[in-house]
Formats: sequence, C-alpha cells, structure tokens
Amino acid sequence: MTKYINVKTVSRTDMIDITSQVQEVIDRTGITDGICYLYVPHTTAAVTINEGADPSVRRDIMKALSRLIPRDAGYSHMEGNADAHIKSSLVGSSAYVFIEKGKILLGTWQSIFFCEFDGPRHRRVAIKARAVRAFRSKP
Repeated sequence: MTKYINVKTVSRTDMIDITSQVQEVIDRTGITDGICYLYVPHTTAAVTINEGADPSVRRDIMKALSRLIPRDAGYSHMEGNADAHIKSSLVGSSAYVFIEKGKILLGTWQSIFFCEFDGPRHRRVAIKARAVRAFRSKP
C-alpha cells in the first residue's frame, strides 16, 4: 500500500528535510528489513538524499541549480516555470533507501529532502515500503 506525507512549501524554491516523516511511515509498517521507495508526483518538485547536518549545503545546492538553470532564460514554456521543470528532471522524482532493523539506512550526515522548485504549494510524497529477506551467510 502506498502512504503519503504532505509537504507545505513556503517559498518558490526550498529543500525540506522529510527524514523524520519518512521514518514515521516506516515505523507504522512494522517492516524491519526492506526497501523504502519515495516518489514525488509533481513535475516541478523532486526528492534527493544529501547532507542534512549543515544547512549551508542546501543553500549551496539551490544556488548552484539557479545559476545553471536561471528562472528567466527565454524558455518556450508559457507558464513561466520551465526552470522548475528542468531542475526537477535533473534532481529526480524518486529515490530509495534501505530499511535495516526498522530504521531507514542513511549515512551519518545524510537526510532525505523534498525539493521545491515552483512554490509555495501543498505537495505530497508517495512512500512504498517492502520487506525483503536478508542475505543468509553460508555455514
């Protein structure tokens, strides 16, 4: 079954740490070993895993994306948000993370981020978790 978390963004662009909300969904599943799939069903938003310890990393990522893909660069798309579509395509609409001992398996400094490129908006992240059998070691 697919579960959803809601994300309310407050600015045009942002990276919002959703790690704890994803973990809450996993906690409710009871899965101890498996895979958690994350999917953003929006064409101007994305999901990524990156450093969560230092907020300047988020700012640097968003600044770099804005330099690479400026908002007003004479795009053909008439809605005025072509840059958001391009950014979401580059970052990606999905990610996955392993579940071990009931916890999402992230590196020491890693967090899961919802990336907003055309806000502010009310958004959703779809989460699906599956249990998998652990590897068996040979006797």
